[in-house]
Order: sequence, then C-alpha cells, then structure tokens
Amino acid sequence: MLESLQPLARSATLIRTLGVIVETLLLTALFSIKVILRSALGQLDRPRMDYYTRAWAARLLYLVRMQLSVRGHFPEIVDGRRYLVLCTHSSHYDIPVSFVAMPGSIRMLAKKELFRIPLLGSAMKAGEFPSIDRHHREQALADLQKARQMMESGIVLWAAPEGTRSAAGDLLPFKKGCFHLALDTGAIIIPVAIRGIHRVLPARTFRLTLDQPVQFQIGTPIDATAFDAGHIDALMAQVRSQMQAMLDAGDS
Repeated sequence: MLESLQPLARSATLIRTLGVIVETLLLTALFSIKVILRSALGQLDRPRMDYYTRAWAARLLYLVRMQLSVRGHFPEIVDGRRYLVLCTHSSHYDIPVSFVAMPGSIRMLAKKELFRIPLLGSAMKAGEFPSIDRHHREQALADLQKARQMMESGIVLWAAPEGTRSAAGDLLPFKKGCFHLALDTGAIIIPVAIRGIHRVLPARTFRLTLDQPVQFQIGTPIDATAFDAGHIDALMAQVRSQMQAMLDAGDS
C-alpha cells in the first residue's frame, strides 16, 4: 500500500522550505524568460521547448532531492495518433515528475487562469500548452480542434481527471472533462499513477519533505475509440481501475 513508500525521508526546516519556494519561483521565471525570448526571436522549436520543460522539472526535483523511479513502458508515439496521459493528482510536483519520467513532447492541459500569470502564461502560450474552455461553446470547439491538431502533430497531452489534488494520495472522484476530450479526439489514454508524491508537499500545506521516494507507474494504453459518449462512465471506470491497481501494487 502507500505506506510502503514511507521513508528515509525527512521534513524540511522552515528556512529550507522558504529557500525551495524562492528558488522554484526564480527557476520558473528564468525558464519562462528563456522561452519568451526564444519565441520572440523565432528560435523556439518543439525539441528546444521539450528540453526547457525537462530541464526546469529536473531542477525542481533536485531542490527537494526526490528519489524518483519509473515503472512500466511508455508506448511508442505513432504519427497521426492522439495520446492523452491521465495522471493521479496529489501534489504540485506531479507535473514536473511527469516531464522528467516520460519521453516525447509532453504538454499539460492547463487551466485558463494559469495563462494570466506574468511570464509563465506567455511562456506556456509560446510552448504549445493548450486549454479547453468548455463554458463557451464556440471557443471550446476552436480549442478542441487546436488540441486535436497538436496531438496529431506529436504532442502528448497531460491531464488530471480528479481535477484537484488529493491530500492523502487516494483517488478522488473523476471529472468528465478530460474523458470527453479523449472521446472527441479519439485518443489513446495512458493511465499513470504516482505513488508517494503526496508526502513531498501535501495539498494545501507548506510541509515539505526531502529525500522522498516516489514511484511513477505507467499503465496499459486504453483506446478511447472503443467507447462512445453513451459509455463514458465505462471508460472512466476502466481508467480508474488501472490507477487504483497501480496505487495498490506497492513494491511488489
């Protein structure tokens, strides 16, 4: 169970926690500026953006000395197919861990609010990070078409079906938005579970844990074209079943 990833890890002091927060903000600003400048000069291609996201993510994991291991195999990306990573969500570190653990051009399906953050929002826009506005039909259709084109060109979208972070690392109820996206784009879903990461920085706290062992587990691909809108609950149940099994697998 999740308890098997308890530690060797130790809680960070207040000074160390504040240091990690400040360094995280500075690193994020620095990489955002690099992306924005490269884009303005016409020098930001996809491989360079992939490098920036992984370099930024690796440095964040280094700051907390995370002990990351990866289990399972990410499928070979086939041109023209659409891939959607659906991941458990119990930490702000889920996203940088995913950038480090997976190959290819990974982009987070972002909340629209993130694009309003100075520097970061501009960098995400330049770096092909999409969002889907499902509250406005015309914009949602345009966003969906753009996301589909990005996926067909080789970008792998990352999303969290829980929608919010789980403080204890348990699966929360799923929201249907990313499953509608999978059905609308005919995506291959890659279920992912990250064990132990909720202890690195528990949701809605500043209790930082250093040297925490974290397991990134890649599940079996699920072809969303085998389902239709009338069977979205069955698709959700299949993804949830895989995620739960990976969380329960422990160190066996």
